Formats: sequence, C-alpha cells, structure tokens
Amino acid sequence: MSIAGLKKQIYKASQMVSEKVGGAEGTKLDEDFKDLERKVDVTSKAVVEVISKTSEYLQPNPASRAKLSMLNTMSKIRGQVKSPGYPQAEGLLGECMAKYGRDLGEETNFGGALVDAGETMKRLAEVKDSLDIDVKQNFIDPLQSLYDKDIREIQHHLKKLEGRRLDYDYKKKRPGKIPDEEVKQALEKFHESKEVAETSMYNLLETDQIEQVSQLSSLVESQLQYHQQAVQILEELSTKLKERITEAQSRPRREYVPKPKPVFEFAESIDQSNGGFTPTVSAPPPARNSASEQPCCKALYDFEPENEGELGFHEGDIITLTNQIDENWYEGMLRGQSGFFPLNYVEVIVPLSH
Repeated sequence: MSIAGLKKQIYKASQMVSEKVGGAEGTKLDEDFKDLERKVDVTSKAVVEVISKTSEYLQPNPASRAKLSMLNTMSKIRGQVKSPGYPQAEGLLGECMAKYGRDLGEETNFGGALVDAGETMKRLAEVKDSLDIDVKQNFIDPLQSLYDKDIREIQHHLKKLEGRRLDYDYKKKRPGKIPDEEVKQALEKFHESKEVAETSMYNLLETDQIEQVSQLSSLVESQLQYHQQAVQILEELSTKLKERITEAQSRPRREYVPKPKPVFEFAESIDQSNGGFTPTVSAPPPARNSASEQPCCKALYDFEPENEGELGFHEGDIITLTNQIDENWYEGMLRGQSGFFPLNYVEVIVPLSH
C-alpha cells in the first residue's frame, strides 16, 4: 500500500471513531438515496431467504440435503458428471409398497394392489425430480445469479461510497491542515461513488424486477405442471384400485373348511412308544343314500332376492331341491316358500335325480 493510501485509511478510521465515539455528524445522504438503499437491502434479504426456503420446499429432509450437498461436492472433486439425486419420499414409499406386494404375491388382491400403488409412487418421485430440476434451473439459479452479481456489486459500490464519505468528512473538517484541492478531489470522488451506487440500485429495482417476476412465474408454472401430472397419475391408480374392489366384491366368499382333527384313543397295550395313546383320524361321515333321501342343498351365504320369483335364504339353511333351471340356477323350497336361487350360493348335499 502506498503512503497516500495508508494516509487515506487513517483518515477514514479517525472519522469513523469520531462519529461512533465522539458523536460527530457526517455528510447526510438525501432521502431518495436512503429509500433506494432500504429497498435494495430488503430485496437482498428476500432473495437469500426465498432461495433457502425454496430448497427446503423441494427437499424437506435436512439430513438428506446435507448428505446430498456433500456427495455433490465429492462428485465435483472427482470429476464425475452425474451426481446422485435427492431421495424423494414418494420413491421410498413406492419401493416399500412394491417389495411387500411382491412378497405377498401379485396374484393376491392386496399384493397386486400394493405393487400397483408402489409403481405409482415411483412415478410420482420421477415427476418430483423433474420439478426439482425445473425449479432449480428457472428459479433458484437465476435468483442466485442476481445475488452473486447485481446485489454484491451494489454492496461493493455502497461500501466504496461509505469509505469516500468518511475520507471527505475527515478532510473538510480540517481546513488549513488539508489542502483545498485535496478536499475538492475527495468531494468529487464521493459524488462519483454516490451516482454509481444510485444508478445500480435504481436499475435493480426498476428494470431487473421484471426478470424476477418472470422467474417467480416460472416457479408457479413448474408447480402447476407437477400437480397436473400427479393428479393424472393418481387418478389412474384410483381407477385400478376401484376395479380391484369391484372384482373382489363380485366373487363369492370362500368359507374356511378345517381339516379333520386326529382322535387319540387309549391303546390296549401300554408298551407303545407314545405312552399308550394311538392317534387315529376320525372316520368320514357315512355316505348319504341319495335314493332314499330328498334332494337338498346347504346355503353357503346369505341370498337376498332382488326379483320376483327368487327364493331368499340365510347361510346354513337346508333347501329342498325341486328342479335345475340351467347351469347357474336352481329351483327349491324353504319353509313352505318356493323360488329360484343361484347355484354358486349353495353346496349340494343330495343331488337331483336325472
């Protein structure tokens, strides 16, 4: 640093101490300039905060964000072009659903539904990744560029202006000790810095704000596109699940039939290895004599008649068979009432004689 530069630094430091400690007043800037400075300060804070909150909106998990930032840094150091993406919650949920759906078996209703839902969630994660990319390119990056270039440049001009103000105030309060020419030069530099700072702030607030509103519009467009795609994907899943429900409801309910239990009988010889008990399977019930018994069937489910001529019954009722209408319907009697009923709701005990 030259001697003149060193002296200038001493002048500025001395003036700053005089103002902060001694209460000396410096040159006041006009209200229009102060208003511009205040608006630029608010704009600067808004840009920084909006960038931060937008990143949190796109990637809400702070631990995942920190890990992703570290991995991206390592990728740059290693010269890797492609860096890992943020683990979307929809993708993690989709992987979980698909895994357990396959474990249950896609042939089962719940297992197949889980696989469908899992694949849908993974599609949503891909759409969310596209939203991340679009918002970063069209909103976050331009705002970051605005801060790094325009706002930092204004901050530099304001800092330079403050330094020249301190230099001018120091020199003008020491007539006789500081040559008039030097005081005049200090004043000219102060006005020059003020004009540069004022012009740059005006341009930011009046001209560049059109670009900022355009960038905000890009954010909204990206969100709108994401939600439209998400609605379409979820509607497809909703239709599939409703079809599964309808199909499951239309199928007759299968009743659980337990296996015969082994019966333990005390054996005559107590020398058997199992302590004298011999397990035997209970004998099946004797075959019914279809020739001597009336044709009948047992109701497996409740049947509510919907049309005239149909016979209603409850699960467990024994219905007398009188005729088979076709391959799907019987005619029978129950408690003095005669009517038709579906074959798949009953189990034939004694078939009709042909």
